[in-house]
Amino acid sequence: MKNKNGLTYAGAGVDIDAGIAMVEKIKPLMRATRRPGADAEIGGFGGIFDLKAAGFTDPILVAANDGVGTKVKIATLTGIHGTIGIDLVAMCVNDLVVQGAEPLFFLDYFATGKLDPEVGAEVVKGIVAGCIEAGAALIGGETAEMPGLYSGADYDLAGFAIGAVERGKLLPRADVKAGDHLLGLPSSGLHSNGFSLVRKIVERASLAWTDPAPFAPGKTVGEALLAPTRIYVKPVLRVLAGTNGVRALAHITGGGFRDNLPRVFPKNLGVEIDLSAIPVPKVFAWLAANGGVAEPEMLRTFNCGIGMVAIVDSGKAAEVLRAFRSEAENPVALGRVVAIEAGDRVVYSGRLVL
Repeated sequence: MKNKNGLTYAGAGVDIDAGIAMVEKIKPLMRATRRPGADAEIGGFGGIFDLKAAGFTDPILVAANDGVGTKVKIATLTGIHGTIGIDLVAMCVNDLVVQGAEPLFFLDYFATGKLDPEVGAEVVKGIVAGCIEAGAALIGGETAEMPGLYSGADYDLAGFAIGAVERGKLLPRADVKAGDHLLGLPSSGLHSNGFSLVRKIVERASLAWTDPAPFAPGKTVGEALLAPTRIYVKPVLRVLAGTNGVRALAHITGGGFRDNLPRVFPKNLGVEIDLSAIPVPKVFAWLAANGGVAEPEMLRTFNCGIGMVAIVDSGKAAEVLRAFRSEAENPVALGRVVAIEAGDRVVYSGRLVL
């Protein structure tokens, strides 16, 4: 007998049918990410990847996971969901390529209070675009509807990426030394760090998300701030394959140069960086001016215009520079590796041109 007063999962706020509808919407999108080693089909309990089919002989697996922080809040406030998935992929695969690894496959986690299949599909479209750009197959994921934990249209994202590198090509190399050059690859803007501070500055400036962006002509504030994180994978992998001069790479995320660069060289080494050489995007100047943010805080919170740094053998710096330029990159000569005994491992000269 049916109990007219009985509770249901849907009545508690979880719509299983909505989840099924979202899966059906994203199945054809995921097929576009197929690559050797993965068929990019979903529906099973786990994704499968064949390293041999991908062409590896003696691979080391490299794993990375990340999210997009409170940048996702701007996506929900503006209703612009098509690029946040690119950010999610970028934050993970850029962490793989700094170790010399080729991204192989990606999995996502999407959590929300009330699942809207249309919004979910828009997010996945961005994830698919990011996977295609990185050369990774989207082989699975999880959608969680959790009423009471998330409110309104809020959702959160997490990404998980696996890559591989042949054993002898793992980065950083052990031969990083004083005198090596630093080459910086420009960012596309904020990428996915510092958005709690960004939102406070926008609020202080009394700007609406739909207002024209003072730092990006032709775009609204929301559109400009949601510019996706650059994916550096393919140009970096081609440079690594075509030269032998890159000894280490660092992805510049939260913590800036000071926290990220020392992760890739020995403790007896440091770096000197010429801040005046950095082409700083206008968004950073606007944030600094309107938030009264001091230069040290800018450097610790944001990438300030450089999203990836290569540490390069000084004798091969010109060759590596040419290789990056042939990939349509515009590397910036940032400084050098230096020997240190104590003190700061990242030392600045000059000032940011804000």
